[in-house]
Amino acid sequence: MKKKYLEVGKIVGTHGLNGEVRIEPWCDSPEFLARFRRLYDKDGKEIKVRSARAHKNITIVLLEGVSSIEEADLLRGRIVYINRDDVRLPEGVYFVQDLIGLDAEDADSGEFYGKVTDVIQTGANDVYQITKDGRDYLIPKIPDVVSQVDIDGGKILINTKIVGGLFDDED
Repeated sequence: MKKKYLEVGKIVGTHGLNGEVRIEPWCDSPEFLARFRRLYDKDGKEIKVRSARAHKNITIVLLEGVSSIEEADLLRGRIVYINRDDVRLPEGVYFVQDLIGLDAEDADSGEFYGKVTDVIQTGANDVYQITKDGRDYLIPKIPDVVSQVDIDGGKILINTKIVGGLFDDED
């Protein structure tokens, strides 16, 4: 089942004297996080954003009801969330949290290769880390290799005929 609220970052400090917080984004970019006017806490309680901007590799946010450095400092270490309904992803783009835990299967035979345990962003294309019996395999997320991602069905389908040796047990 898809989570309604998705982790997007952690408050790692304060910025200035007027209550702004520094959020380390766990999403695509600081700019992506700065677009949201509503964030949520771990219980789904709405936190209104008065202003937000990207600054280097973080997002600086002024939250409603926070107006001093002392109030902002009390928020340090908190995880912030977004509501998945506030985001429209392009076709073929997925939330990492939805990919983690999917079964990886052979597109032809249905053979089980393991579970998606991480998504590594390389710049050119994502790489799915598939883990089975304590062993990790790295699968490039390119159309020739990953033929289907079925979030609702709980699996990804992999074409091993295209790139042989992906799951060979030889060292």
